[in-house]
Amino acid sequence: MKIKFCLPWLVALCLLFSGCATLQDVSYLKDVAPSTAGPTVTNSQGTMSKKASRALLAKRWKNSYADAKALASLEELATGKPLIAGNKVTLLYDGPQTMASMMEAIGKAKDHVNLETYIFDQDEIGLQFAALLMERQRAGVQVHVMYDAIGTIGTPQAFFDKMRDAGIRLVAFNPVNPLKLVGPWEPNNRDHRKLLVVDGQVAFTGGVNISSAYANSSFFRSKAASADTVGWRDTHIRIEGPAVAALQWEFLTNWATQLAPELSDGNFFPPLANAGDKLVRVLASTPDGDHDIYAAYILAIDSAVKSVHITCAYFVPDVQILKALTGAARRGVDVKIILPSVTDSGLVFHAGRSFYDEMLSSGIRVYELQISVLHAKTAVIDRLWSTVGSTNIDTRSFLHNYELNAVVLDNEFGQALESAFDEDLRFSLEITADRWAQRPFSNRWKEWAARRMEYWL
Repeated sequence: MKIKFCLPWLVALCLLFSGCATLQDVSYLKDVAPSTAGPTVTNSQGTMSKKASRALLAKRWKNSYADAKALASLEELATGKPLIAGNKVTLLYDGPQTMASMMEAIGKAKDHVNLETYIFDQDEIGLQFAALLMERQRAGVQVHVMYDAIGTIGTPQAFFDKMRDAGIRLVAFNPVNPLKLVGPWEPNNRDHRKLLVVDGQVAFTGGVNISSAYANSSFFRSKAASADTVGWRDTHIRIEGPAVAALQWEFLTNWATQLAPELSDGNFFPPLANAGDKLVRVLASTPDGDHDIYAAYILAIDSAVKSVHITCAYFVPDVQILKALTGAARRGVDVKIILPSVTDSGLVFHAGRSFYDEMLSSGIRVYELQISVLHAKTAVIDRLWSTVGSTNIDTRSFLHNYELNAVVLDNEFGQALESAFDEDLRFSLEITADRWAQRPFSNRWKEWAARRMEYWL
């Protein structure tokens, strides 16, 4: 979800006070030989022995036609993050299902609730969420909330003051007012993550903000729907098992970077038993970091054998991502991308469309989801490598934002995400080369103009 009304002045400020950074060149990854020992795997008991991890991976990936071991090894080399075994990962579709699952978990909290979000609106959903958080705080559960200062710029301060008065510890991430900062003033760097951790035992992440934009479901898996009740189309996941500790660590680390209240003495890292059989890699990116999510995307696309299926709300690819996608299509990989036809950010929408000619000519099949506002950020490659998170495929996400994605290396989960992709295709219109060539000149001009600002979108 983009904040439209503050973009012009924010862009101007950034142009005045900062230079243009660049994404790292990851072409070297193609020439690196994967480790013959395989990737590092951890579980509830710690790091698994090479013998045990090889046996586990052989069992989990026995039906894969892609070289999962090589991809997992290269991804670890690029990101430094191990695979975490023993997790249960549940796909959540759209706002109502996601909100119900998160509220259920919060309602059962005994020790703490840690919430990190880009948007926290004072609307029907936001008020329900805030009321539940305050109720748990009064029941003796310590609640910590980190919200982005730009993402919540339209939310009255009194809304947050009420939660603070109830005992909730809150922090506005990277305030616009430089006098409230603990470090340098970087108004262009935003916390775009969506993360909820309850009692250190269950975690949620994905694309869903705390907003009434998610009060209704989209057409997803619906036989009939009224346009008057269509909600945003998004995807979130619920994780139980050892990977929750890695997500908890990312929350605590980000909290520590801010001028924030002291954290409570919560039991943030309780013992975590295996909860399922899913292999998860938790990837977090920061503006001054190594862009792990970006590298993981390129590695997975470059390694694709049969399919690359991406669903993306804001799509403005840089040179390396575009090269990876077009290269995959030209070598015969089935590359399909679902993008929005309805958007809350016109500049990003038209900038993304400016890439259609090149994508279509390379063999990429482009679809636009109809009616619902698309906000999901997911990908499934070879029905094995899947990712769900907050990261859009654009320079803003990869270079300027604090983002969070979970990568799941699992055939069963990959098939579930593939099924969701196919379902979204039902309500999507394919953009063919002939159709695209007939668009009006006014649209072409908008694409050209928006493309000039792609770095700042």
